[in-house]
Amino acid sequence: MKKILVLNCGSSSIKYALYDMTDQSVITSGGIEKIGLPDSFITVKLNGEKHKMEKPVKEHTAGVQWIFEVLTQGEYAVLKSLDELDAVGHRMVHGGEKFNKSVLLTPEVMEAFAACNDLAPLHNPANIKGVNAVTALLPNIPQVGVFDTAFHQTMPDYAYMYALPYELYTKYGVRRYGFHGTSHRYVSQRVCEFLGVKPEGKRIITCHIGNGASIAAVKDGKCVDTSMGLTPLEGLIMGTRSGDIDAGAVTFLMDKLNLDTKGISNLLNKQSGLLGVSEGFSDFRDILAGIANGNDKARLAKDMYCYRIKKYIGEYAAAMGGVDIILFTGGAGENQYEVREGATQGLEFMGIKLDDAKNKACRAKEAILSADDSKVVICCIPTDEELMIALDTLELTK
Repeated sequence: MKKILVLNCGSSSIKYALYDMTDQSVITSGGIEKIGLPDSFITVKLNGEKHKMEKPVKEHTAGVQWIFEVLTQGEYAVLKSLDELDAVGHRMVHGGEKFNKSVLLTPEVMEAFAACNDLAPLHNPANIKGVNAVTALLPNIPQVGVFDTAFHQTMPDYAYMYALPYELYTKYGVRRYGFHGTSHRYVSQRVCEFLGVKPEGKRIITCHIGNGASIAAVKDGKCVDTSMGLTPLEGLIMGTRSGDIDAGAVTFLMDKLNLDTKGISNLLNKQSGLLGVSEGFSDFRDILAGIANGNDKARLAKDMYCYRIKKYIGEYAAAMGGVDIILFTGGAGENQYEVREGATQGLEFMGIKLDDAKNKACRAKEAILSADDSKVVICCIPTDEELMIALDTLELTK
């Protein structure tokens, strides 16, 4: 029996899930939040119930140590000892051009990954801390890195290059990389299994719509374009991120508001998107509640949000010479029928026709949402990045 622990280390958090790979089931899962702050806590999910415990966690090694203790000691223990663990799989954010698939983590791989830190200064160092923490506590356990950017490495050069001086690409690696790759890979494969079709010959648009949001164009099972860029800021409107914006507007605002690079990054990444337009709501559920209360800025935020998704669907259908399947995933994509409705309304001329009743009845479950006479199949496919990481880890540690 293979027991695989999946870790997702953020700058101040660690999410985890323990899998029994004989049947791909989750034994337990949870996460630590507010690492480095005095009020840090762990949430443990076991047998359908959630439990919370608090204690200060100064850094990631202490956080991983606490997760190991919870797994093996006390009332939420599910392992007799850490020896029962067969491998650890890590979500790694930015692999640049160095990684186009998941790999066993060796010192050489970690060195190459660390060289990508400039591209993801918040996320990559946190990922490295997670790997180092496991190494310190379990030096002999195999560890696997699954990269957010890897799935998008099949994009052609004309899709990933920016129209900047070419030297900026060769010198600094400035190009589109894309993110949410593990999610896009999982759902684009899963939708074919769900519909009983082969990826070959299929043109799929995967819409990962959550607080962070991105769309990918997947042709014959391979990514040919995606909406996020050098960083996760480009593309769709998100909870607090602006998405696509005129670069001239950026320099204009820097001058007007007297902002340095950190200031403008904060404005575009943390104060914009749904939050900025609605002046208060970054969660789509709160946007809908605001609309119900007659808040016109919430209505505007929703309309802009859905309109941007619709534009990308049209763009990627054009890029692939048509579309066979459109799928929605992610928090809002799986749960909010209003997002799916707004993103596909008016696309009937492309053979994209949503069934209103099916759409409204679907929340976070695999389902076909298109009308019977729709030429394009519209689906909801809940994502499972952790399972994808566990599967890759199993494959590489066989």
